[in-house]
Amino acid sequence: MTILLGLILLLAIIVAGLVWFTSNMAKRVEALLPPRGQFMDIDGQRIHYVDTGGNKPPIVMIHGLGGNLLHFGYAMADKLAADFRVILVDRPGAGYSTRPDDAPATLTAQAKTVATLIRRLGLKRPLVVGHSLGGALSLAIALDHPDCAGALALLAPLTHAVESAPEVFKSLEIPSPLMRKAIAWTVATPLGIRRGPALLKQVFAPEAAPADFPMRAGGLLGLRPSAFYATSSDLMAVSETLPGYMARYKSLDIPMAMLFGRGDRLLDYRGQGEAMKIVCPALDLELMEGGHMLPMTQADRCVALVRRVAERQQAARAA
Repeated sequence: MTILLGLILLLAIIVAGLVWFTSNMAKRVEALLPPRGQFMDIDGQRIHYVDTGGNKPPIVMIHGLGGNLLHFGYAMADKLAADFRVILVDRPGAGYSTRPDDAPATLTAQAKTVATLIRRLGLKRPLVVGHSLGGALSLAIALDHPDCAGALALLAPLTHAVESAPEVFKSLEIPSPLMRKAIAWTVATPLGIRRGPALLKQVFAPEAAPADFPMRAGGLLGLRPSAFYATSSDLMAVSETLPGYMARYKSLDIPMAMLFGRGDRLLDYRGQGEAMKIVCPALDLELMEGGHMLPMTQADRCVALVRRVAERQQAARAA
């Protein structure tokens, strides 16, 4: 009995130490990378966004799984801001946007939240830019809230369901919310620090991750327990509604363009890009050499694609 009590006490000390370390690290990260924009309360969530303002054609940019709005702020936003009103959004639960633990993380729920943001900002059918999971969310917005998306620019987007998550995301496949929370507050942060460079290499492959990704692109924000919990929740929820959206893609009749890297290690351009082209023949699909993190590694090509679809949108409005 004495040995058992000793082991329980030791375990409690270890858990307490991990919780303290995680909490302290989260505070340090947030001190280094404070919020850059404004907040809007929507249905119990506090959504963080950056709005360049101005009376220019609006563009809403939505990041991918485990990311934050700085992924677009890294290299793309400034290149577009001279000609467009650029709005960068932290998806619910990501970056500095909050989401209650019991709130749904489905594409449908997130689309409703972002659509509410778009309407409250007074944006009239903006061009929506989505990267990775943000691409699936952009499609959901266009289908469920057509007044909130006048055109789509999709960068290495998730468009079709996959049999299993990429190997780099396997550790996020946690069905139990309670277990998800326990891992987020104990081992997720130290393991993230230890495995971070290797994971980053896999996410950017075959291209190199920029050395300033942790700060300039907000990569360090992913070390917080809230980020781990939200990312795992997003991953587990995506399959709930994505198949339903897939069945509706053929109804889309707005200007759409897509950029995909043939070397993408996370999403296959054939199963995501070319498959989408079959369903939507009018899709402007551009393939190139590159990996998954195109907004940072191929910013000029991404900006050119956005401008191209914006021109198509303006032409359609003028017709």
